[in-house]
Amino acid sequence: MISPLRAVRTALCWMTVLPVGTGTDPNEAPDRAVGGAVMAALPVVGIVIGAAATALAFGLSFTDLPTALIGILVVVLAAALTRGMHLDGLADTADGLGCYGPPERVAEVMRSGTVGPFGVATLVLTLGIQAVGSTGLVSQSRWYELAFAIALGRLGAVVGTRRSISPAHPNGFGALVAGTQRVSIPVWCLVAAAATVPIGLRDNGFDVVAVVQALVVVLAVVVFAWVFTRHCARRMGGLSGDVLGATIELGVALALVGLLV
Repeated sequence: MISPLRAVRTALCWMTVLPVGTGTDPNEAPDRAVGGAVMAALPVVGIVIGAAATALAFGLSFTDLPTALIGILVVVLAAALTRGMHLDGLADTADGLGCYGPPERVAEVMRSGTVGPFGVATLVLTLGIQAVGSTGLVSQSRWYELAFAIALGRLGAVVGTRRSISPAHPNGFGALVAGTQRVSIPVWCLVAAAATVPIGLRDNGFDVVAVVQALVVVLAVVVFAWVFTRHCARRMGGLSGDVLGATIELGVALALVGLLV
């Protein structure tokens, strides 16, 4: 049994560049118990990244920088903190889904190490949506919602590693985490739902409509993650780490758009 603190520390070590140590015994290879604990703690990583990105945006709002540039820098910081691994996964997943062939061909394309036209187009569009969405929230000083959207994207990856999903390959990150999550999914969904309450706080009272809208966004991200990972698993013969990265980035974009609608 892995303690929650160790799980969070390991998740931060695996998923960010923060100097928190490994959180695991360097003489032992990670197993599915560790992988499952990391995925269960992944939303905490989203909270940390969301808080850091929001702190940057808030600080830069007191400068003369254009709001659009602040929105771009928010996306840059989030990518830098995660080593760009989720963006790499997004590009590889897009290229894999863009090819017409059996799972073996999809795996070959995703492991080629090059970015094709589908990957480039998906990266540009997703990063553009994230940058514009971040700009929109920054321009309205909706700091909490900016952090909320970034954190919410990680919930999608937890949903993607539910018990009914199997790994695409016998090794790699997907083999460590696919099919490991059950209880953590409803728990984090409830946490995300509860986290929508502060969105309704206004100077002139409580905005119930804003909270309902945020709840719809949470539901949309969960449903999207469920459908998207299921489709990818069917096309690729199972789940891979690249698909989880794509789920996170697309989930953040979806959350930003949903909060701005």
